[in-house]
Amino acid sequence: MNNKILITGVTGGLGSKVINLLKQNVESKNLAVLVRDLDNELVNQYKNDGLELRIGDYSNFESLENAFKDISTLYFVSAGDDNNRFELHKNVVDVAKKVGVNHILYTSGVRKNESNTSPIATLIASHIQTENVIKDSGINYTIFRHNLYAEVIEMLIGDKNQLVKNKAIYLPTFNGISSFVPKDDLAEAEVKVILNPSLYLNKTLEFNGSESISFSEIAKNLSEILKITIQYHSPEVDEFANTMHRFGVPNHIIEILSSFSLAIAEGEFDHQTDDLEMILGRKTKTIYDFLKQTYE
Repeated sequence: MNNKILITGVTGGLGSKVINLLKQNVESKNLAVLVRDLDNELVNQYKNDGLELRIGDYSNFESLENAFKDISTLYFVSAGDDNNRFELHKNVVDVAKKVGVNHILYTSGVRKNESNTSPIATLIASHIQTENVIKDSGINYTIFRHNLYAEVIEMLIGDKNQLVKNKAIYLPTFNGISSFVPKDDLAEAEVKVILNPSLYLNKTLEFNGSESISFSEIAKNLSEILKITIQYHSPEVDEFANTMHRFGVPNHIIEILSSFSLAIAEGEFDHQTDDLEMILGRKTKTIYDFLKQTYE
């Protein structure tokens, strides 16, 4: 029986962590990685590690047909293209069905508001559509609904140099809280599922961090870590956008920051479940420890 595993998103932060953990538990002959570009440092590393490189692109149906041949388990990292994410995802699922992939594990997202009034409606809609097309395909599945990556915090508030310079977090997140999850914890749990997929057959797992935290609390943590006072300011979203414009921040970045900030403010990432803790057998890394590792 074929038991080859294909991992997508392997040049990204999560996929690379997943494949590096899998290498320790699975023979290289049973592992393959999906790549678009061979001229990449990580891809060269995978080749040197003896992993099979499968060249394919979510936008190219034929390339996926070649890449998915003889694959039993597909770890399917969602695409980054907001405009046509679902169309890309449907290609992946359609090809997986055509060539006989046995099990898809898809990285989706948590949500509360599934309507078009959500600040991140486009993202949520693509995840809902993808989950549905996977379930309708008849392929065995496991869906991972991720809370926000802890790594997103730095994207939203800036790196250490910016924080030390500005001594402030400036985001329209108000008093919203999120259950951020470090990618290391997600990768560890998802590798456990990949190695024992029958235990999670046709299940949807919600992966939230063990701790729910606001940006006001994050500012307090960073004040302690950096040994300077970091203030938290939560402007109205229009004021935030105007301020970012004055500082020359590109429009698409302002839109992303505003959308996710409003989603946090509205409680879209305020979820508490123990699916992740159950699989890990422990709590996730604390946000204080994550911030200390990132900013110290």
